[in-house]
Amino acid sequence: MNKLILLFSILFCSGAIDAQKPVPVKPRILVSTDIGGTDPDDNQSMAHLLMYSDKFTIEGLVSSPSYGKGSKEEILRMISLYEKDLPKLQKHQKGLATPDYLRTVTKQGRQGAAPFAGFTTATEGSDWIVKCARKKSDQPLWVLVWGGLDDLAQALHDAPDIQSKIKIYWIGGPNKKWSANSYAYIVEHFPDLWFIENNSSYYGFFSNNGMPDSVKTTNYYNQHIRRAWHMGEDFINYYGGNVKMGDTPSLLYMMDGDPNDPAKESWGGSFEKFNHSPRIIFNRSTNLADTVTVCSIVEFHITGPRLNIPADSACFTLSVKAGIGEQKWAGYYLGEGDYVVRYAPKQSETLSYTMTSSIAGFPEQSGALVVDNLWPGKGRKTDYPLGTYWYTDRSDPQLYDGKIQGGITVKKWRNEVLQDWAKRWAWLKEE
Repeated sequence: MNKLILLFSILFCSGAIDAQKPVPVKPRILVSTDIGGTDPDDNQSMAHLLMYSDKFTIEGLVSSPSYGKGSKEEILRMISLYEKDLPKLQKHQKGLATPDYLRTVTKQGRQGAAPFAGFTTATEGSDWIVKCARKKSDQPLWVLVWGGLDDLAQALHDAPDIQSKIKIYWIGGPNKKWSANSYAYIVEHFPDLWFIENNSSYYGFFSNNGMPDSVKTTNYYNQHIRRAWHMGEDFINYYGGNVKMGDTPSLLYMMDGDPNDPAKESWGGSFEKFNHSPRIIFNRSTNLADTVTVCSIVEFHITGPRLNIPADSACFTLSVKAGIGEQKWAGYYLGEGDYVVRYAPKQSETLSYTMTSSIAGFPEQSGALVVDNLWPGKGRKTDYPLGTYWYTDRSDPQLYDGKIQGGITVKKWRNEVLQDWAKRWAWLKEE
């Protein structure tokens, strides 16, 4: 324990001493967000993005809520708050994006998860991803995904040529649950993408263990954001001002260090290559003797009545009881009596489930699973093989923040990051 405390002290001090190393070229970014949907931390991250818009060439803001009621109107509302605060920000910082421009690049993506195939029909958002990716540029388009992958999967399906023109930083973890089908489509059909899959490191941005009081998530609002004009007043509406911002590491990665080298340290974490994405297939009910990998794709196949309905029709329900409570997932009919559903567990735990349907003769069943904490774990024959440029959370035990794999790679920089943001909040408090 003392060694771990010493290690964290060294890491934290290095983050406090080292100056920011700005990205040499302003990156082209497109943000795909489930803002207004499952988790209000996207609103917090959107405020951060807008206040630092001088650091990026923002080419798109796409509403992609795999679950919940998110829409582009919530992005537009945040832009309106930013517009009111912009005069104060401009007194100190040049190059901030204009609200009118941001409105022109705000697009509506898919509302709701994709079916088993992983794609359906094009949306305004997926078309915009294609359009931006195909622009002539010496730089790639960085697609920063704060929610589900449904619009990205649709864009890749409709325009496979863009895979060589984009680089992706995805905040996975629980977002993989909402978009398990689109993730499976991407990883199976586009293994040569340049892709950072951050399933856990981002937790380091809101872990309070060992953090100074000034940047503890529970203290930051009162010390730095309260009374900071319109965006500051709005911030209290999300977790009561408690700073979560689990998607912000994707922005921080584009602000500091060398984004083209995930192995190097940056404000948004550092990552290692992995060559297989875990996929476990069951053709039976499971029990507590069955263990699956956290954040893996778990695929259940059931043999049932042969139906005369379109393939990929949602027709049964997987109900999972886990630590977060009960959640329900649509299962699909693939034809020839084959029923299938995908699930992606977000944390190490024991969970139970049932599968039910109104279809006469459907073999309803129940079961349980143990989820381990070893991502990506040992390879299986059913795993998705990956190409050269897939990266994920570091597996070094010394970089865990408690149970959070790679958490230290983000957490060590949080004091520097939030103190830097505090300066911009202070601008909004000026008379």
